[in-house]
Amino acid sequence: MQSPTALPEPTPSSPAAPAPGGWWAVCLCAGWCGTCSVYRPLFDELARAHPDVRFEWVDIEDESDLAGDLDVETFPTLLIADGERALFLGPLLPQAPVLARLLASLQAATAGSGAGAGQEAQGVFERVRAARSR
Repeated sequence: MQSPTALPEPTPSSPAAPAPGGWWAVCLCAGWCGTCSVYRPLFDELARAHPDVRFEWVDIEDESDLAGDLDVETFPTLLIADGERALFLGPLLPQAPVLARLLASLQAATAGSGAGAGQEAQGVFERVRAARSR
């Protein structure tokens, strides 16, 4: 049995070596949102627990160009993508197990199945991916 080794803690903006084109979990939030402030440490904890997924935190007021015309009404709103297609976009209970279950269920689905989350979600994902892949 190998002994665990300490890895540097990834941050949502710099995850621990996700596979290129791999899974993304993007939280769309606002700096003034108290719920988002409480959720942030849980989101960061999930990033450490899932080094194969790229976790990004996007403040839609500071980076409004990434959200585009998307009207975020409920915080936090999560975008999940498989690296190519946005598969989920919507509000999510600000609880780490809820996001972990959603991510696991999407990853377990047959590759290439489903229609994705729609053009608006795809556009947001493509803008975030372009901005954060630099």
